[in-house]
Amino acid sequence: THNMYKEYRDVNINGAVSQMYAEMAGRHRAHPNTIQIINTATLKSSECKRDHVTEMHDNSLKYPVVRKLPMVTKNLRSTFQARRPMTFVR
Repeated sequence: THNMYKEYRDVNINGAVSQMYAEMAGRHRAHPNTIQIINTATLKSSECKRDHVTEMHDNSLKYPVVRKLPMVTKNLRSTFQARRPMTFVR
C-alpha cells in the first residue's frame, strides 16, 4: 500500500482522473482496479503545490499561433504523389 498526493491540470475532474490512471499505469504499472481514489478536489491557484502545475499560472504566458493554410481544391488533389510528404505545418 502506498499513499500519493497528485495534482493534474484539466478542464474537469473526470479528465484529471483519466490522466491519473494513465500516469499510474505508465510510471508504476498499476492496474486501474488496484487504485483507490480517496478524494478529488478543484484547487485554486494559491493552493497548488506541484511545480509542473504552478508554472502554468503565469498570466503573461503566451503560445505561438499556428496558422494552417486551407486545403487544395478537389480537382488539384491527387491520390498518389511523387514527392515526399510535408511533416510540418506551413
